[in-house]
Amino acid sequence: MEFSHKPVLLQECIEGLNIQSDGIYVDGTLGGAGHSSQIIKKLSSNGKLIGIDRDTEALQAAKEKLKEYSNVLYIHGNHDDIKDILAELKIEKVDGILLDLGVSSYQLDEKSRGFSYMEDTSLDMRMDKTQELTAEIVVNEYTEERLANLIYDYGEERFSKIIAKNICKERAKQRIVTTAKLVDIIKNSIPKAKQTDGHPAKRTFQAIRIEVNNEIKPLYQTIRDAIEVLNEKGRLVVITFHSLEDRAVKEAFIDAEGKCTCPKDLPYCVCNYQSWGTVITKKPILPTQKEQQENPRSKSAKLRIFERREKNKTKEKR
Repeated sequence: MEFSHKPVLLQECIEGLNIQSDGIYVDGTLGGAGHSSQIIKKLSSNGKLIGIDRDTEALQAAKEKLKEYSNVLYIHGNHDDIKDILAELKIEKVDGILLDLGVSSYQLDEKSRGFSYMEDTSLDMRMDKTQELTAEIVVNEYTEERLANLIYDYGEERFSKIIAKNICKERAKQRIVTTAKLVDIIKNSIPKAKQTDGHPAKRTFQAIRIEVNNEIKPLYQTIRDAIEVLNEKGRLVVITFHSLEDRAVKEAFIDAEGKCTCPKDLPYCVCNYQSWGTVITKKPILPTQKEQQENPRSKSAKLRIFERREKNKTKEKR
């Protein structure tokens, strides 16, 4: 399959990884290999790229795109399990990790997957088609209160309660099994005058997708795990597309960096604070206006970078 979506913040990611030619790098969200195709070009034959994705179809597409390279390992798995994946591969540390969070270009392009509110297809939204939970189950089997809460929390949709109420009304008549039916319910739940900020189903579809794929809850720990498996001066580069994702990444970075709590007049640190490294991006890197115009998916993107550094805390004063 060809990909109509360009990789987001591509150059910024490659620069942020600070790639060493003989290093080991992980693309934890391989997708269509848009970022990986540029990472692998910077590696020598001694370097290694590990591509992880929950989606077996995306892995196949990536294999095709990177077929000329023999130093790529393809892993069907979840980046949340990065420590276990590396342990199985008998790899203790890596030199860089990239996480491009959210739905991939491959999944957006594959209309039958049910991620898009622009196509009439089955309510699926699974990144990993081997898992049981689908959008259809969420829409038809969650309680009204649970639906309203997740649409509000993950979609930041202010009409979440009426949308959830109307979903429950309609499913009582007949099970909701298509994206088109769900879109109709959402459109009829939001006053026409308020349907001005993009497609009215955008926020609800995002919320259901996040729930189906458990994208937020494990993220803080995933970031901490990724930092832990980095070599000295290794980089973790993360792209987020949602405020909750960005908040989890930011908090994990700050906590991993640690903070000296000693009185300011002490000449050196004695509090023995725990630090795993340094936040490179005090503020997130945003796509340029040019990229936002050329690639609409990039509009909500934020890029954050962390560098692993061992610190002698008893001799440093921050």
